[in-house]
Amino acid sequence: MGKTYLSKSVYTAAIERVAYLFKEFDNVLVAFSGGKDSAVCLNICYDYARENGLLDKLAMYHLDYEAQYEMTTEFVARTFRGFDGIRKFWLCLPIAASCGCTMDGGTWIPWEQAQRQIWAREYPESPYLINADNAPFEVIVGEKDYDFQDRFDLWFSSRYGKTAVVIGIRAAESLNRYRAIKSANKVNAYKRRNYILTQGPKTAKAYPIYDWETSDVWIYNAKFGKTYNRLYDLYYQAGLSIDEMRVANPFHSCGTNALKLYRVIEPQTWGKLLSRVNGVNFAGIYGGTTAMGWKSITLPKGHTWKSYCEFLLSTLDEKTRAHYQSIFDTSIRFWREKGGALSDETISELNGAGKISSPNNYSDKKTVTFEEYPDDLDVTNFREVPTYKRMCVCILKNDYFCKYMGFAQTKQEQEKRRRALEKYKNL
Repeated sequence: MGKTYLSKSVYTAAIERVAYLFKEFDNVLVAFSGGKDSAVCLNICYDYARENGLLDKLAMYHLDYEAQYEMTTEFVARTFRGFDGIRKFWLCLPIAASCGCTMDGGTWIPWEQAQRQIWAREYPESPYLINADNAPFEVIVGEKDYDFQDRFDLWFSSRYGKTAVVIGIRAAESLNRYRAIKSANKVNAYKRRNYILTQGPKTAKAYPIYDWETSDVWIYNAKFGKTYNRLYDLYYQAGLSIDEMRVANPFHSCGTNALKLYRVIEPQTWGKLLSRVNGVNFAGIYGGTTAMGWKSITLPKGHTWKSYCEFLLSTLDEKTRAHYQSIFDTSIRFWREKGGALSDETISELNGAGKISSPNNYSDKKTVTFEEYPDDLDVTNFREVPTYKRMCVCILKNDYFCKYMGFAQTKQEQEKRRRALEKYKNL
């Protein structure tokens, strides 16, 4: 399905969506990262609530990943001080954050008490601070950050009432974010609105700026005189592309390309990062290069992509190897037994590889299965098709959850989330 264009600006559409959220829900809770997109969402929600006497329905929270630029912390602190009349939560908790610097489990734990002597910084001095000592909800050390955020949303709605959690995700940013939005249109859309995804009996996620382009964000800031994280100015001066500018978890696989900038922008912070997470120095030096599989990788002489994948798996620790192997086995079974829907263009480029089935009632695309899982395929839309080469790239990029192969949460992780939803739905 292609794009559908509205006879209105994206700003007008966002205001209308926010107005609906305040009308439909008891609370609007903004997830504020300190980045440009979440800041826009917060500003739009706050301005609307203030103009309509609804500030008592608005809340915000910031999930602090400990290791971040001082400029980000200062911007978050300034934002917390400036938005009066709303509920605020500054969360500093030992959750498991994604890490693209190390092969050891693909995560690291901010604010872990056992590592306090090497923390990148101490707790912020804020009256809104929530940590492991004063949290009004259960704290699970090592809980994945996305699972925690889901659980926090449920806790908030159980305490304060029906809640729309506003998230600054834009479909233009990445394929995974596009899918997150599009899934709402098909599966759990709240009252047939594609920008609201039902999360629980009293909780929903909302994406009011999902159709904004990056330029729209900066036009909004300029037109309405909104403040933003000045770290973006330094990123721009350093020559980073828009997609490389991250202000949240610095060790996320999407952000390792820019880790090296810490050495220039905040050398003191960089020194602390070196001892905080394994592999930071390597990522800081080689992020964005073939050494980390970011550009292109070359098949070693004497290997097929399958044998190279097996070799890479053999270099990992047992737990990490088993994790990757489970995902790879799932992909192999899927493409051998069920098959995937591919575009006509991709099918025409397969040159006889794979068995092609006719379109079904659920898709206008033909389904393709492979008797032998492909080593590599020379097609334009290479992300549509499965290959052992893509498996190799996942390992080399430390893509622990194999997003490069189109995977999201595993069944095990989904079951954990389901149990959490079940636990809190009656509160």
